[in-house]
Amino acid sequence: MQTQLAKKLGIDFPIFAFTHCRDVVAAVTNAGGIGVLGATGFSPEQLHIELDWIDDKVGDRPYGVDVIIPRRFEGRGERDIEKQRALVRAAIPQGHRDFARKLLDDAGVPALPPGKKLEDRLSMTDAVSAPLVDVALSHKNCKLIANALGTPPDDVIKQVQDAGVLIGALCGSPRHAQYHVDAGLDFIIAQGGEGGGHTGTIGSMVLWPQVVAIAGDIPVLAAGGIGSGQQMAAALALGAQGVWCGSIWLTTIEAETSEAAKEAMFTATSADTVRSSSFTGKPVRMLRNKWTEAWDAPGNPASLGAPMQMMMAGESVVRMNRHPDKFQDYFFNPVGQIVGAMNSSISARDQMTELVNGYLEACELLSQLLPE
Repeated sequence: MQTQLAKKLGIDFPIFAFTHCRDVVAAVTNAGGIGVLGATGFSPEQLHIELDWIDDKVGDRPYGVDVIIPRRFEGRGERDIEKQRALVRAAIPQGHRDFARKLLDDAGVPALPPGKKLEDRLSMTDAVSAPLVDVALSHKNCKLIANALGTPPDDVIKQVQDAGVLIGALCGSPRHAQYHVDAGLDFIIAQGGEGGGHTGTIGSMVLWPQVVAIAGDIPVLAAGGIGSGQQMAAALALGAQGVWCGSIWLTTIEAETSEAAKEAMFTATSADTVRSSSFTGKPVRMLRNKWTEAWDAPGNPASLGAPMQMMMAGESVVRMNRHPDKFQDYFFNPVGQIVGAMNSSISARDQMTELVNGYLEACELLSQLLPE
């Protein structure tokens, strides 16, 4: 499985594991793949701590960091984080905040303690994410940066490449892939609509070869609905140089996913996910629940754009997180359609083994179809 990109990174298997959990990053990296830490939600100081911990666990093995720096968002151009926060806050109608509070009040979710002040969380902007890139580049084992929403800004691309680190981005359509090519990215992640998190609508089997054709010599990683070695073999057969997986790590033993959230995924089918903008302001595939149904229902307030919706939802998220084993009907559980096959919890290393063995079995099956 030594694709050109795998050789360039010095990894044994072209398996890229996107996760918000440092333990999964370390486990996958040490098993021969490459863990990619989702940094959104960390402060620069917190990210330093996480990456220092990973450095200590993986030795000289490479890992990556995923950030979100959209090119278009409310407050773009204002690089002072507090001024940007104020611009985003001012763009949120009070009616949206009232609707979110009433939704949880009616569900019995306890309000925040009296007197508890909650700072409006700002995310998915350049003022927030640019410092995270600086932190990532200060760690020598960080060998790639991925942007989860669109083509990174030109100055970030130059900064990362000048540091000798690879930079790439996700895309959900051929048009977006062409933007990445024109920007000179080092790799492209083609994510089909089956995938969890921010995703488009085009299916993986259609999207992957289209992006490969557009990318030319730029390596393409296949994402969206990959949970087995057989699916990985299909991705490589269609021209990808590796696979980018996220959902399958959510239920691993090392994952920080709450037990209640894991149980919700174990019992979900592939038909139980929905693309909704109700948490981040961008379409995200997640488990369908009462929160998504309320925000997507006709007559109710429509989801705001990014980053307003996520800031608006911040209070609700904090309220729910105070009771992780309750109110799963309202939690934010991003996961892809592969959730229908995620029925038990195994270690990240064992998940890697299953992927590799499944890939080898698929290759053996195909070889048996050839004439002698």
